[in-house]
Amino acid sequence: MCGRFVITSAPAALRQLFGYVEQPNFPPRYNVAPTQPIPMVLVENGARHFRLMRWGLLPSWVKDPREFTLLINARSETVLEKPAFKNAIRRRRGLIPADGYYEWKTEAGRKQPFFIHRADGEPLGFAALFETWVGPNGEELDTVAIVTAAAGEDLAALHDRVPVTISPRDFERWLDIKGDEVDAILPLMRPPHVGEFAWHPVSTRVNRVANDDEQLVLPISAEEIEAEAEATKPKKGVRKTAAASSDDGQGSLF
Repeated sequence: MCGRFVITSAPAALRQLFGYVEQPNFPPRYNVAPTQPIPMVLVENGARHFRLMRWGLLPSWVKDPREFTLLINARSETVLEKPAFKNAIRRRRGLIPADGYYEWKTEAGRKQPFFIHRADGEPLGFAALFETWVGPNGEELDTVAIVTAAAGEDLAALHDRVPVTISPRDFERWLDIKGDEVDAILPLMRPPHVGEFAWHPVSTRVNRVANDDEQLVLPISAEEIEAEAEATKPKKGVRKTAAASSDDGQGSLF
């Protein structure tokens, strides 16, 4: 699963890695969340292009978005059959530039966030599928979902799903949609190799989407984890007036 991610590499470095023709300038983002506009790399007329799309795929056949749950992830095992993805996997594949993502693991009865990144520190490209939804008045909305796979042996310690990441040497193969063929890209929809990624615990400040600063990706110590846990415990003698949210600020989409 992937519900929050990070983009911190310089725009020029990402442009060189992904090879798109535009020269966008954008600030680092440390807490990218669903429903926000995110960068996408796709092929149009034989060239790679940079586009902004809303994270949360809306299939073209949806009549009323208010009655449809946004699809932030697409399971690699079922993309060929699911109505929401079976056309996109053949005709609308893209890459999302990123530098890492967050995952939450339940420890001692609370959800501890971790920042996960390539062990070599290099940027990565999430495999993505996109659709353009057209509303009843002709309005258009470009939307995207991140492809996920079953976690490998090491990352499974955090979560049973991981985003599919495409190696730069396979960018062209993933983005090639000529002929609607999918056999060549099926082997790419796999988890990272063991040891390819590293991770460390981070502050629960990442739970709030409004927090978006470089402190979010810094490792925290066991003492700091304990202090955060103590700070969130209910005060004795204080009666709760409302039930606590069960999603730790991640939102119901995850």
